[in-house]
Amino acid sequence: MQEQQEQRDQQQDGKKVTAWSIFVSALAGLLGVQKKENLERDFQSGKFWHFFIAGGIVTLLFMVAVWGAVQLLLSTTTTS
Repeated sequence: MQEQQEQRDQQQDGKKVTAWSIFVSALAGLLGVQKKENLERDFQSGKFWHFFIAGGIVTLLFMVAVWGAVQLLLSTTTTS
């Protein structure tokens, strides 16, 4: 039993949460797709506030992109 726990600990050491993985997880959350192993890694190794802030930034970037696309479409349409 202890050997299994040590193996899990070693596996978790290889799966550290980085800034890039936080960003990818936030983007995957926005799109609604996430691997189970990444979800488990995030909950075990990550900090709530890091994901909260990344989620806010990703959401803000998404909103700006949608706003920009709408503005572009509105500027290219002709009105009679």
